[in-house]
Amino acid sequence: MALLGLAACSGGKAGGDGQTTTTQESSTTAAAGGGLQNFDPCSFLSSDDLSAAGVTGPGEKQDNFSFEPGCSYEGEKILLAVYKNQEETVAKYEKSGNWDKYEKFQLNGRSAARAVEGGGGAVDAGCSIVIDAGGGVVLVDVTEVMPDSVPDKCGEAEKIARQIEAKFPK
Repeated sequence: MALLGLAACSGGKAGGDGQTTTTQESSTTAAAGGGLQNFDPCSFLSSDDLSAAGVTGPGEKQDNFSFEPGCSYEGEKILLAVYKNQEETVAKYEKSGNWDKYEKFQLNGRSAARAVEGGGGAVDAGCSIVIDAGGGVVLVDVTEVMPDSVPDKCGEAEKIARQIEAKFPK
């Protein structure tokens, strides 16, 4: 799965001056009307969103899998990635079998799950919050920069997801 593939490919730009913020607001509005088709993980987060999450932009485009494009951001303690997948749902992801832990819950009325990918015990794989949005899912993934720098990666990922979920397409 591309959930934890944070290796950089090509750069994207997120955050920035007032002009970029206006563009981001337009992109968010377009995404809300067109499901996930127009949802761009690299332009979705505002500079305020990035700051609240403890990361900085610009984000780096993650396109390891064409069906699950994303964008990653680095902070002092965490690596944050936001992905979209137009083909999956929270229920379908559970059946993939790639998880050490998959706990479903409701996030502001949306189906969601805390998903920890199998790391084989030797690798701390981080945590993704998978959220139904726009006919597919948005994934908010948190891994730590240094071992033991984030004691609760799922808690951190959920906090970020709750801050940005209202802007996801319905």
